[in-house]
Amino acid sequence: MIEKQVNQKAWFMVLPVFLLVAFSAIIPLMTVVNYSVQDTFGNNQFFWVGMDWFRDLIHSERFHDAFLRQLLFSGIILLIEIPLGISIALAMPKKGWGVPVCLIAMALPLLIPWNVVGTIWQIFGRVDIGLLGHSLDSLGVDYNYTQDPLAAWVTIIVMDVWHWTSLVVLLCYAGLCSIPDAYYQAAQIDGASRFSVFRYIQLPKMQRVLLIAVLLRFMDSFMIYTEPFVITGGGPGNSTTFMSIDLVKMAIGQFDLGPAAAMSLIYFLVILLLSWVFYTVMSNIGEESSNGGS
Repeated sequence: MIEKQVNQKAWFMVLPVFLLVAFSAIIPLMTVVNYSVQDTFGNNQFFWVGMDWFRDLIHSERFHDAFLRQLLFSGIILLIEIPLGISIALAMPKKGWGVPVCLIAMALPLLIPWNVVGTIWQIFGRVDIGLLGHSLDSLGVDYNYTQDPLAAWVTIIVMDVWHWTSLVVLLCYAGLCSIPDAYYQAAQIDGASRFSVFRYIQLPKMQRVLLIAVLLRFMDSFMIYTEPFVITGGGPGNSTTFMSIDLVKMAIGQFDLGPAAAMSLIYFLVILLLSWVFYTVMSNIGEESSNGGS
């Protein structure tokens, strides 16, 4: 039996990429790790504190509140955008002139920069000059996102739904378009209802793209910073001070580099852990659906 020789020269093609990743990601990460175990009083003088910053953060009420706000926001976003994105994708046409029109309309919000989105909704929600704020005020609705925490939360959630539901729609639409017509023809012959077609054909076939959509939307929503900072600045009070905003305030506003570095590492590990949980759970559900269908 002749052994097939493997050409290892291809590794030289990806070596520049590894070096670039090492320079742009690993080195800054090591810098953050270094700051997280030290304290400084300026003049580039550092003092070893070990795990003190991590212990302080874990027992900090400020950190717990920011984490719960961030977790609540991401949970609400997923509960709204995933079902809404699936519904819109199911309603979109699969053939004809309406396809490019719908795709362009869905892609437009994704092309707007994050800071511009925050500015748009900041003006849009103002009672004096904003269309939304002025209209609600004319209807007698007490709406002021700068003073009412509930109004601030509603504004940020609606803004995020408007901005990012399109991503879920496009992913789900791509998954629907990849389903062969033979499945629909077989379902029509069997007399399957519309819900049965969705439950046993469309939803299982969208499992992979839904996994990507959930992971992307969770990570993006859990790391959201620009839009709520532009709209509310974390207020009123601390009602919309998510972990990202609190981290920037700690690092830049208070110049507490040690606690900020420790918080950023915890932040990173939380996102990594929760993303792994989402991936594992949805992958197991997909495997159970596939085994059940077969």
